[in-house]
Amino acid sequence: MDLHNREIISYNITYRSTLDLVMDMVDSAFAKLLSDTNLTLHSEQGWHYQHRSYRYKLQQKGIRQSMSIKGNCLDNSVIENFFGLLKS
Repeated sequence: MDLHNREIISYNITYRSTLDLVMDMVDSAFAKLLSDTNLTLHSEQGWHYQHRSYRYKLQQKGIRQSMSIKGNCLDNSVIENFFGLLKS
């Protein structure tokens, strides 16, 4: 989610969280973003967000990775609220 205008840039929905799901979502987002945009991409601490290929892809696009601290959703509250609404 772009906090500047609250636009969802890319998303995927499936029954199971896989590395392919995350990588497809990132590829879709990157197709809409310029290189070296000085962005920070925030995610949870799931294994796929720590995977070497995911981190490399962000690095190649010039995006800083940020992961929430376990038990602290304040740094990710906007998207957590969105997902809460989506699930309900």
